[in-house]
Parts: sequence; C-alpha cells; structure tokens
Amino acid sequence: MEPAADGAQPRQEGMAGLAKGLAIIEAFADHDVMSVADAARAAGASRAAARRCLLTLHDLGYLERTGRDFRPLERLRRLGGAASKRDRLARLAQPLLARAQAELNESVSLAVLETDTTLFIARAEAERIVSTGVRIGGRLPLYCSATGRVLLSQFSDKEVLERIGRKQLPARTPRTLTRPADVVAEIRSVRDKGYSLSDDELELGLRALAVPVPGPAGEIVAAVSVSASSSRVPRADFIKRFLPVLQLFAKDLAGAIADAA
Repeated sequence: MEPAADGAQPRQEGMAGLAKGLAIIEAFADHDVMSVADAARAAGASRAAARRCLLTLHDLGYLERTGRDFRPLERLRRLGGAASKRDRLARLAQPLLARAQAELNESVSLAVLETDTTLFIARAEAERIVSTGVRIGGRLPLYCSATGRVLLSQFSDKEVLERIGRKQLPARTPRTLTRPADVVAEIRSVRDKGYSLSDDELELGLRALAVPVPGPAGEIVAAVSVSASSSRVPRADFIKRFLPVLQLFAKDLAGAIADAA
C-alpha cells in the first residue's frame, strides 16, 4: 500500500480491472452462460466494469455473444482446463517426487511445456544450505535446460526450430549451445537416448538430468529432473545412480495418470 499524499486516503496497489476479469473467468467454470448482471454479481463488480470485461473477452475470442448472453468458447475452456490438468498432475506427482528425493538425497522436480519455456509445477526439495534448481512456478528456457530438451524431443526437427527460432540464442554460460542447428542435434540425441543431461549450460557448476513422463497417447506430458552441484556429484553418478530412479518415477507417474483418466 502506498503512503497517502496531502492527507488523501492510501491507495491499494494492484490491477482492479484484471482482478474483476479473472473473477469473471472463474465464474464461467460454474456457469455455461452469463449476462452482464450475472457477471457483475459473480465478480463483485459494477455492471459497467463487468460489461467491459465481457466485451474484451468476446473481442479476444474467449466468449461468444448472443443478445445479452455470453458463453465460453474453446479458447476459454482450454485456459481453465490447462490449469486444472497441471494441478492434477502435480498432485499425482508429489508423493512420487518425495520418494525419489529420499532415495537420491537431491532435489527432484516436475516441469511441463508452457509456450516457449519449461514451467516447474511440483518439487521435492533436499535439505541443503545452498539449494539448486528452480522453485515451483519458475521457468527455464527450452533450448538449454535438461527439462526443456526432453519436452522438445517429442517434436520433429522442423517443429523444434519453429519453437526456438532460427537465430543465435543467448549464452547463459560459455558452455551453452547457442546455434539452433546444434540445439536441434542435441535434442535429436535426447530423443534417441530417452534422457537429457545439461552440464554447466544454464549455470556454471550446475548439472541437471531429465527424463520424459509419457501420457496415455504416448505424448510427453512432463519432464522429471534432478539437479546438483557438478563439483559435488560426478557426471557418472547422474547416469549410473540418478537415471534409473528418474526412469522409475516416470513409469510410476505414467501409470498413475492412466489410472486417474
């Protein structure tokens, strides 16, 4: 909250319009159709504010309008469905992540593809003075992270190039692959091996291993990864000791997904 100026009332920071719009979007989870009055009640907003939100969502292709009624289109349903799918996936994964973390004594995370990044949705943290890896809600670039390369491995070389671009990519460290052709070649190797090992590419001194989690139709729905200081854990340990644990996790989570479907 900002301090008051010249005796004025303090102003609450935030975007009130966005908050009302999100409240209206959430309301469509329980209503197949809403009028301006319905949306105003659901969001606790004035009719004028609700009308502006509905018309904006209509203009952007999230809603269809028939007279005074607004109905959600597939784009809005996908928006809500993607979040709920991620939540279900995270809930299924959490006990398995905890088991893998206890066996490896290292932090283990689950990430999904989110536009042009890898989004971390679940994690079991090892108790260390200095933590490694990304927290829940964190994002990493696809081209130089182990999780990103695993998630990209389900696409053809052409699709990978379309996602990462054809221009030179930013170097996070001196070891980062920055030429798109080199990244595509590495992802092709990941596709063949079934895992990705990123060594000092995201951050010097950080090593990460990731494997794919298959969905019911054979698609890759997520990537599970483990990260550790490269000075503390030898590279050979990632393959000999960590890889079988992650592969078992992926198999068990795939089974849990199939059972929950």
